[in-house]
Amino acid sequence: MLEKLQIVKQRFDEVSDLIIQPDVITDQKRYVELNREYKDLRILMDKRKDYIEFINNIEEAEEIIADGSDAEMVDMAKMQLEEAKEGIPRLEEEIRVLLIPKDPEDAKNAVVELRAGTGGDEASIFAGDLFRMYTKYCEGKGWKVSTVDYSEGTNGGFKEIQFEVSGEDVYGTLKFEAGVHRVQRVPQTETQGRVHTSAATVMVFPEAEEFDVEINPKEVRVDFFCSSGPGGQSVNTTYSAVRLTHIPTGLVAQCQDQKSQHKNKEKAFKVLRSRLYELELAKKNAEDAAKRGSMVTSGDRSAKIRTYNYPQGRVTDHRIGLTLYDLSNIINGDVQKIIDELMLAENTEKLKANNDVI
Repeated sequence: MLEKLQIVKQRFDEVSDLIIQPDVITDQKRYVELNREYKDLRILMDKRKDYIEFINNIEEAEEIIADGSDAEMVDMAKMQLEEAKEGIPRLEEEIRVLLIPKDPEDAKNAVVELRAGTGGDEASIFAGDLFRMYTKYCEGKGWKVSTVDYSEGTNGGFKEIQFEVSGEDVYGTLKFEAGVHRVQRVPQTETQGRVHTSAATVMVFPEAEEFDVEINPKEVRVDFFCSSGPGGQSVNTTYSAVRLTHIPTGLVAQCQDQKSQHKNKEKAFKVLRSRLYELELAKKNAEDAAKRGSMVTSGDRSAKIRTYNYPQGRVTDHRIGLTLYDLSNIINGDVQKIIDELMLAENTEKLKANNDVI
């Protein structure tokens, strides 16, 4: 383990030197990448320090015990030895996980899109429930949520809604939520008490930086229109809402959340960049998942990933066979327990794949 950590230290020293070089500072893309790497390596350096301290404590304790001249010191040394021997395996496991190659996208902010699927009005209401769930979850983590665009359902909720989430390691956390979410419950409109199944699709894109995707303005058609409210009626008379169409791919991004046309255009371009970036990323994720046989983050939007069953108060994540009877808390934003299990499953897959390296 120390040999591997020594290699990491060499890279840490190299990166520490690089990020203060003038030519690196002027290259924005490289500077951002190196700063992210520095932050990850810094954590490993702290673990390396703890690991060396444990080894030194073992050596020191064994010397005192071997000497045996001071009974009190021997007792203290035995305690120190036991503590270090218990701590090393736990620390080694933490280091192994940290040595797994990081996905550079994980540190990015995210654009999340929720779309009502099968189930009519009930699907729109469910999409609204998911939006509240994610909003509460993100706020609990200190992340900022900003709505980009939405289309309200006729009886509440949303036909679709897009929002940005900014904070630390947002995409690396929320990417596990991508896929089809199902709800099984009695709709408010159901008079005979029958349980219906409805669905909503969650899409999560890493927010692309300007240097990640270069968009030729000549290839984008820009349309301005009035912001709309429930039922599609215009809620103001100024053409502040913006719709962008990327002609080569046919991708569309629009924003009507801001009162300023300029701000809406800026937000819409951000979403368009992220959509274009995600096209390439989805191919890569699908290839990686196929190699690993992964069901955790395959990037398959049509995959049914989770069921929220109201009569049983149950939430089941089908990718890892996890069932929790805690629906009321989960739908109120307590999603972390599920994400933690999904992260653990993916890290286990990655550890197996990197076993020859780690």
